[in-house]
Amino acid sequence: MAANELSFNQISTVLNSIAQQATGQANLAAVDTSSFITVAQTVLKTGYDPVMTAISQVLDRTIFSIRPYTAKFRGLEMTNAQFGNHTRKINYVDNTWDDSKIVPLTDGTSIDAWEVKKPKVLQTNFYGQNVFQDHYTVFDDQLDVAFRGPDELAQFWSGVTQNMSDRIEQAYEMQAREALGNFIGGKVAADNGVIHLLTEYNTATGLNLTAATVMQPANFKPFVEWVRARVGYLVRLLSERSALYHINVTGKTVMRHTPFDRQKFYLSSQWFEALTSMAYADTFNDQYLRFADDEQVNYWQAIETPDKINVTASYLTDTGTIATAEAAEIGPIFGVIFDEEAIGMSLYDNRVAAAPYNPAGHYNNIWFSFRLRHYNDFSEQGLVLLLD
Repeated sequence: MAANELSFNQISTVLNSIAQQATGQANLAAVDTSSFITVAQTVLKTGYDPVMTAISQVLDRTIFSIRPYTAKFRGLEMTNAQFGNHTRKINYVDNTWDDSKIVPLTDGTSIDAWEVKKPKVLQTNFYGQNVFQDHYTVFDDQLDVAFRGPDELAQFWSGVTQNMSDRIEQAYEMQAREALGNFIGGKVAADNGVIHLLTEYNTATGLNLTAATVMQPANFKPFVEWVRARVGYLVRLLSERSALYHINVTGKTVMRHTPFDRQKFYLSSQWFEALTSMAYADTFNDQYLRFADDEQVNYWQAIETPDKINVTASYLTDTGTIATAEAAEIGPIFGVIFDEEAIGMSLYDNRVAAAPYNPAGHYNNIWFSFRLRHYNDFSEQGLVLLLD
């Protein structure tokens, strides 16, 4: 382990062995790589800084390990004008058609042209917001011993700021991910617009495939071709004006249609990669995604269980009230297709402010405060595609 100590290490023996194996002078043999590889560790061989006791005193070069992170699901963002703290949505309900009064016309009678027929509307309302905050402390001079000069100290604080920015981006992403998860859970709980791809395929073909056997080479390509055709048909159905694929309040049925350029298609990247690599490249093309806002989702909720979610979802019922479903594990999830107004989030009143300088402690605090709003509108169209 000499390579990981503050010492000089003679490696000629190891180097000669590597050279002989690399040039064909010796057969493959074990090499003690631990004797010359420096491995990152947290054990400190010199003194710590006096404040955070996490940074060593100045030795030589410092590597500041930080990189910008950009949140996923940016397609869900709405402006504050689109979605505020209390937003109302006016929905229009189709009225019934009248009989023609042109015929028959009877002598001695008149046609009432002033008969009242009120337009039917349905108002839905959105309330609430999520608040959270964080802060960090900026020291005046306590960290001077840990860095070689003002420039290196500035790099350190730049890294701290970038880390906070990355955390903020991920906080946005996590909440957007949960908004998407609640929509999926609510659709499943309401049994509205849920497509069971494997079940439908088995019914259509007379097969009895499972999520495991469908992945076998002989089964996969025919299944992929069928899925492509099925999904292509479904996105076209969403463009039709109908009462399907969304929750309707009893007595006030709202007709919806979602053109291709108003559709959002979030597809499991795990399955997308399988579709493009295990089948022919042109089997699953982007023909019906060409005008949609699409994004490949690496995981829906938990990174170690990428194709499932486990949520206690709330959703709109046909009485116009909100119901909360039992906690349920849902998956495998192939994807979700929805109207652009069905799911959204807005970033509101995000603030960064510095607390007054503490003259006794020689530091001040930087505070970050956030207000985010998320919504699911189950009266808008959406499809949940499951591989079961």
